[in-house]
Amino acid sequence: MRLLFRLLTTILLVSSIWYLIGKDQTGLNGQSGFENIKMKLEAFKEHPNVTTALNTLDTGLDSLLNEIDEALKNQKGREQENEKIAKPDLEDPISHSFSIHNIELGDSKADVERIAGEAKRSSYNEYGVKWFAYHENYQNFFMVAYDEEDKVAGLYTNQDLLTSKQGIKIGSPKEAVLDQLGDPSTNIRKGFISYQIENNDEFNLFELDDSYVTVFYDKHEENSVTAIQIIRNDLEQQKDAYYSKESQELMEGFEYQLFDLTNAARVVHGLPVLSWDAAVKVTARNHSTDMVVNHYFNHTNLEGLSPFDRMKEDHISFRAAGENLAAGQLSSIFAHEGLMNSLGHRENILQQDFEALGVGVAFDSESRPYYTENFLAN
Repeated sequence: MRLLFRLLTTILLVSSIWYLIGKDQTGLNGQSGFENIKMKLEAFKEHPNVTTALNTLDTGLDSLLNEIDEALKNQKGREQENEKIAKPDLEDPISHSFSIHNIELGDSKADVERIAGEAKRSSYNEYGVKWFAYHENYQNFFMVAYDEEDKVAGLYTNQDLLTSKQGIKIGSPKEAVLDQLGDPSTNIRKGFISYQIENNDEFNLFELDDSYVTVFYDKHEENSVTAIQIIRNDLEQQKDAYYSKESQELMEGFEYQLFDLTNAARVVHGLPVLSWDAAVKVTARNHSTDMVVNHYFNHTNLEGLSPFDRMKEDHISFRAAGENLAAGQLSSIFAHEGLMNSLGHRENILQQDFEALGVGVAFDSESRPYYTENFLAN
């Protein structure tokens, strides 16, 4: 509406000027209409009010054209975002129990990128290697980890790209998973230490095909399969402690992964993707760091500031905002799946009106990660 008003104003201004210089163009001392207009323009443009009007017109036209150009770009982006991408024709796995997007452990990176194209992002994970994220506007989203020989050593998806020899797929009931795969593992060994696995309503861990398979369930969708992570045994054993040692690379990796996972989940539920907001990322990271340093876990900090207070202090404008917190999960994958199973956090992730997201991560002295998600609508 504001753009239309400015366009109409510009048209009226141009029309007024044209009327003033053109109403008497047919007969000044026998000169042609063109010469008449030229002479009138020379005299007309010297008038101070006209000079101001012309300058305003020039500035207004530039601004108007910029706004039109930006609007067209945004519209094009929305059209591309909303374009439905066809799901690949999925085939049963050949060498392993599971495949994702027709990709199995041991496949080459060249084979993966022949099927899915180049990765949209790569970022470090808790195993000391990178997750490569493949998708088209977050449709057909999956992540792959490669070993030193560029062979697939890890896979993850939270979209309908899973096939298995046992008939398990995204949306399968938990009972079917347990019937086909048996009792889940209750511990995982790291050297001489055995770590207990808390198998709960949110996920189960299974050991098969020389790999660790974590099946995640959606409590709000009748405990159906919502995601799967497959990690080759040697890659899992390469991680020699329960929590990975903190680093700048891992912190940034967890932040971007949680952002990508959020958008992949939104696409599944028919929602527009969020843009990355670097400014509110700083606000989120500062809050995670503050919780670590001052040993608390709360949306309100020790100074009594809410998430909205902290955003305003950082000069971040918003029409609506929300915050999710998580702490202690092994990775962004576990943090995200846990947040999706918590109703209030899930509502933020799937809020229709939110437009942007910034994620901030910090680690405590035992390398436990703290995650803060700040959502915005402007």
